[in-house]
Amino acid sequence: MTAIFFLADFSVIKPDPGLILWTSLIFIFLWFFLGKMAFRPIQQALKKREQDIQSSLDEAKHARQEMANLKAENEKLLAEAREERTRMLKEAKEAGDNIINKAKEKAKEEAVLIMASAKQEIQNQRMALITDLKNQIGLLAIDVAEKVLRKELKQDSEQTKYINTLVDEIKLN
Repeated sequence: MTAIFFLADFSVIKPDPGLILWTSLIFIFLWFFLGKMAFRPIQQALKKREQDIQSSLDEAKHARQEMANLKAENEKLLAEAREERTRMLKEAKEAGDNIINKAKEKAKEEAVLIMASAKQEIQNQRMALITDLKNQIGLLAIDVAEKVLRKELKQDSEQTKYINTLVDEIKLN
């Protein structure tokens, strides 16, 4: 009953000084207790989370910068590779043209040598044929002369006379 009487006498506008004191002490104790046990760990957790978020943002910014650098480097390498490919194709074309030109020149030189050799061979064969022809004509002429002389020199006296003429001509020379 006293509790009911106490509640009936209680007024929010007119608080009791003992209640204010105890309420204040409990509030201050609870405040310090929560500050030590709850607020500080919550505050530390929030600071740690803030630091983690900031470090993640910094890492993301760093990664973005690194990706931009890598992209620029890749584009540079790609451009260099294209230039290298173009240069290599140009060199290969020049080398091919050079090889073709050298082969043409060598073929021309060989053709000239073959032509010269063929001309020389033709000249040699022509000379051999002319010599052979002269020899055959000479033999034929000797045969004809021999037959003519035999016919004319059938008599011994004519032969002796002719031999003497020949001997005289040889001595004069």
